Amino acid sequence: ALCDDLIALCPTSKPLIFIDQEGGRVVRIAWEDYIAPAGCKFGEIYSNYSPEHALTLARLSGFVLAGQLQEYGITVNCLPVADVAIEGTHDVIGDRAFSKDPKIVSLLCSATISGMLAGGNWPIIKHAPGHGRANADSHKQLPVVDASLEELMQNDFLPFIENALSPFVMTAHIKYPQLDAENCATQSPYIIDEILRKKIGLTGVIVSDDLNMEALEGSIRHRAEKSLSAGCDLLLHCSGKVEEMKTLIGLTEIKSDVWQKINNLPPLSGMQPDMLENAKKTLKKHLETA
Repeated sequence: ALCDDLIALCPTSKPLIFIDQEGGRVVRIAWEDYIAPAGCKFGEIYSNYSPEHALTLARLSGFVLAGQLQEYGITVNCLPVADVAIEGTHDVIGDRAFSKDPKIVSLLCSATISGMLAGGNWPIIKHAPGHGRANADSHKQLPVVDASLEELMQNDFLPFIENALSPFVMTAHIKYPQLDAENCATQSPYIIDEILRKKIGLTGVIVSDDLNMEALEGSIRHRAEKSLSAGCDLLLHCSGKVEEMKTLIGLTEIKSDVWQKINNLPPLSGMQPDMLENAKKTLKKHLETA
């Protein structure tokens, strides 16, 4: 009912209602009969059992998650996680990452994206340009990743490069001092334009990570203004605090090129209930035996 009301108020024919329904420990709708495993499960199946099997299951999981969310009217799921794990990756990402191998992460992201689109959700690849090396939880403080552009291109950036056509991309609240000594990615004009759009080649709508995270400084209004000025197309404000939301009224109009990107999003297909149920049964069976 809430989503129906939001859709009725939406100024575009393609309403955007976002959720974080990754699976594992990042689940907002916990009562569904299929909850996806943490991303590392698919990576383990890829490395230890069968690459083909892992890609099929990742695609099917994206399909099922999308079908479940579509029943509520939710159109965008903040998935897949394209962060490449390293030895000692902070727990904020941890088992959410598919793998330590950027090629495996790339392939599993691609499979997840195709499954989500087929199931009726737009995917948002995250956290660009890569959260795997982060030494802190960006919900609590600003992480710093002091790696060279060459090193990042060969590892962290690869899943984003290989999935550059994802309709949405979420920025990371992380400082990369060798790219921008002053600003985190979300608030860096250089990283958003020169790295995300030009170097990596991302073509989708660029969305900030949550403005409430303490990696960002200042008031919510200040955080929003700085993120928009840097080149973010849309902003996520996830606390639900109405008083904070009021401070954002009149912040800016959505730019015409962003409207164009939204209006040009690929159509979402509908899913028949029996198709969703059959997909769930198949997925559960194969995940249990893998």
